[in-house]
Amino acid sequence: MADPNPNPTGAPARIDGNVLAAKSLARFGVDRMFGVVGIPVTSLANRAVALGVRFIAFHNEQSAGYAASSYGYLTGRPGVLLTVSGPGCVHGLAGMSNAMANAWPMVMISGSCDQQDFGRGDFQELDQVEAVKPFSKFSAKARDIREVPGCVARVLDHAVSGRPGGCYLDLPTDVLHQTVTESEAESLLDEAEKCRLKEEMSNVLSSQIEEAVALLRGAARPLIVFGKGAAFARAEDELRKLVEVSGIPFLPTPMGKGLLPDTHELAATAARSLAIGKCDVALVVGARLNWLLHFGEPPKWSRDVKFILVDVSKEEIELRKPFLGLVGDAKRVLELINKEIKDDPFCLGRSHPWVEAISKKSKENVSRMEAQLAKEVVPFNFLTPMKIIRDAILGMGSPAPILVSEGANTMDIGRAVLVQTEPRTRLDAGTWGTMGVGLGYCVAAAVASPDRLVVAVEGDSGFGFSAMEVETLVRYQLPVVVIVFNNGGVYGGDRRTSEEITGPYKDDPAPTSFVPTAGYHTLIEAFGGTGYLVTTPAELKHALSESFSARKPTVVNVIIDPYAGSESGRLQHKN
Repeated sequence: MADPNPNPTGAPARIDGNVLAAKSLARFGVDRMFGVVGIPVTSLANRAVALGVRFIAFHNEQSAGYAASSYGYLTGRPGVLLTVSGPGCVHGLAGMSNAMANAWPMVMISGSCDQQDFGRGDFQELDQVEAVKPFSKFSAKARDIREVPGCVARVLDHAVSGRPGGCYLDLPTDVLHQTVTESEAESLLDEAEKCRLKEEMSNVLSSQIEEAVALLRGAARPLIVFGKGAAFARAEDELRKLVEVSGIPFLPTPMGKGLLPDTHELAATAARSLAIGKCDVALVVGARLNWLLHFGEPPKWSRDVKFILVDVSKEEIELRKPFLGLVGDAKRVLELINKEIKDDPFCLGRSHPWVEAISKKSKENVSRMEAQLAKEVVPFNFLTPMKIIRDAILGMGSPAPILVSEGANTMDIGRAVLVQTEPRTRLDAGTWGTMGVGLGYCVAAAVASPDRLVVAVEGDSGFGFSAMEVETLVRYQLPVVVIVFNNGGVYGGDRRTSEEITGPYKDDPAPTSFVPTAGYHTLIEAFGGTGYLVTTPAELKHALSESFSARKPTVVNVIIDPYAGSESGRLQHKN
């Protein structure tokens, strides 16, 4: 018979730092966590799960970090990564730095060595707060159990305030083992709740909105450019209204694709060079004038173009020095612009010379691309399988699958061929051009949007960074289909010149080469998933039809001509 008095001494019940940290996460809105457990955070993970936080366990902190960063983007709430101390923290920096580069909210929580043993060569000892500084927007270290709730609240709040980014929380081993009474824990949680940061909305001056609208109204060749910052702000409805009321052509950055459908009649993606080269006023919303947009400078852009830059970060606007800067949330600023236009409407109309020029160039370029796609090339080039994948994805209808794309040629060609029709359905190498994000992004997308299929289109090199995480897909039975473009290496096969094949190790494989026609599909089969090896259009269509219908963890190994692509994709000038 159970003891009716489990605490016969009458002493107040106590909880340790693991339980308090888990309670803090759950209390402050964390419902998903990614990571790799071990000393000293295994108990923290288990306690969080018991409190309703779903923990997705990975093989490698790098992939788990990429998952946490993209989860923050997809949901608008901080993605949380849990790592062990020392090397676990260092591995997790890949995801945290990716979050900072892409301005996505993320929190990395790492255990650390016992405070009294720091500096004496303790197990996995590292000054982790110092180590994360270049990649962390804000860091906190709980030096006593009573600091845990406040620290958890602060890192979560800072991750989403202003420009989103990565934050870090350090939990020393001794703090995780300290205890407080349950009643004191509740008081600490209540106090931390009261002190949470309140998001301050920046107030854009009405005169600035009026000036922005006047510039657009008076422009001969206006253009609206938007990026993943607008996607993060959930600004798609406001963008659609602005585009359709004003008739201004639009150009998304790669991860802005889908905020408005790529098939929209005012989409300028297929006429990108003309659009950015000839526009005289560009409204840039949630996109930075960095390398992805050629820094907003000639020769890609007109020397006389006037930029209206909408960004949540005042520092970003000060850095870029646009003609007009509007500091604020993209959704809110667009609401104000739309209101101003409503009071005095204007619309370019389909017969406007600028709209006609963009439309004509788009149709010409699309026609040329479709002519190339119509050719079935075997052994596969990149275009033939990409068209089959495009058609299969479009055939899924709504909700559209989330596309994950990485690799040099695979990502570049996929960006031109694959069609995005819904917001936040494209994840790729992003601002930092990060390779290895694929499987982490797949897991995050499947967890964040369980109603959607996730389709990854990966180069074999990109896939290799995180290929072991196919076991994670199988373990959690996530609806992910990974399509590997297998061309036998980085960019493809051995592309060295005769002058480069020399020296004592000339008989070694080229630095860019992998094992030809490697059986990547068998890797997932080893864990109970489904694999397909395809070399023809019919085989690929069959594999996609079955796997898309099954919505089970799958790898489709597509054998590509090793010389079909180009070295470094579209960035050959940098290699």
